Amino acid sequence: MRRFRVDLHAHHIPPVYREALRRVGATRIAGAPLPSWTPPAAMRFMDRYGIQAQVVSISEPGVERFAPDDAIAVARRVNASSRDLVDAYPTRFGALALLPLADIDAAVAEIAHALDELGLDGVGLPASFQGRSIGDPAFGPILAELDRRGAYVFVHPAAPGPDDRPGLALPVFLNEFMFDTTRAVTALLLSGAFARHPDIRWQFAHAGAAAPALSERLAAYAERSGGPAARAEVARALAGLHYDTAGAPAPPTVAALREVAPLQHIVFGSDWPFGQALLLTAGDPQPELSQSFTAAERRAIERDHAFRLVPRLARALGAA
Repeated sequence: MRRFRVDLHAHHIPPVYREALRRVGATRIAGAPLPSWTPPAAMRFMDRYGIQAQVVSISEPGVERFAPDDAIAVARRVNASSRDLVDAYPTRFGALALLPLADIDAAVAEIAHALDELGLDGVGLPASFQGRSIGDPAFGPILAELDRRGAYVFVHPAAPGPDDRPGLALPVFLNEFMFDTTRAVTALLLSGAFARHPDIRWQFAHAGAAAPALSERLAAYAERSGGPAARAEVARALAGLHYDTAGAPAPPTVAALREVAPLQHIVFGSDWPFGQALLLTAGDPQPELSQSFTAAERRAIERDHAFRLVPRLARALGAA
C-alpha cells in the first residue's frame, strides 16, 4: 500500500516511560490496560494503513502521578528518548515534548531544552493537570513561552480523578476524555487565552470533542458580557484552532466541526496504539471521512495540512 498519510494524533510508550509508570503502579490508563508499543510495531501499523509518518506524544497520565522532582526527571528522560526515536527514523516519526507541569519554572525550562537543544517538533499538553484546566491562569507562563516561540501545541485529554466525575460504571475514555477537552477549550476561550497567545499553533484531539457542537452556546455566553465583539471573537478563536480526526470521523461529528473550522485546520489522527480497537481491517483507517469530504479534501486533511504544523517533517519527507 502506498504510504502518504501523516498522523498527528499518535502516541508512544518508550521503555523509560513504561518503567516509570510501573514504579508508581500505573498499569491501566483511562480505564484500559497500558498497550504495548515499539517502533517496529508502530511502523507495521503505519504500513498497514498507508501512513507515512506519525508525530507521537505521551498520552494520559503524562507526569501527573509523579512527585514534582521525579516528574522533572521523567520528562527529561522521555524527551531524550523521543529525540532518539526521531534520529533513528527521521522520515517515519516526529515527536512532541512532555512537560513537568507541577513546576512552572521547570516546565518553561523544559520547553527550551526540548525545542532548542533536542529539536523536538512541538509540545504535548494535557487538557487538565491535577484538577486544573490548562486554561487556568497558573499555566499562563507556560502558554506565554509557547506563544513567544510560535510553538505547535497538541492538547490531549486527561482522566479526571474519581471525585471529579459522576460515578458511572463506564471507562474514562468513553466520555470523560471528551468533557476534559471541552472544558479546556472553554476555559482557554472565555479567559481570553487564545487571544493573548495568538502565535501558538493549537491542535485539539478528537475533533475538539464537544466544543464545536457547543460553539453557539459559548458565543451567546460571551456576548452577554462582552457584546457582539465577544461573540465574533469566539468564532474567530475556534476557527483558528486545528482539530484532528482521531476517534471522530463520523458525519455528525464532522458536520459540527465544519461549522466552526476551515478545512485547512482539520488534520488526520489515528490515536494509535490506544485507538487500535477501532481499526479492524487494513487499508483506509477512517472510511467514514469520505461521507463528508471529497477525495481531494481527504488528501489535504490526511497529509498536506500536517506540514504547516510540523515543518521539520515536511522537509524530511521532501514536501517543503
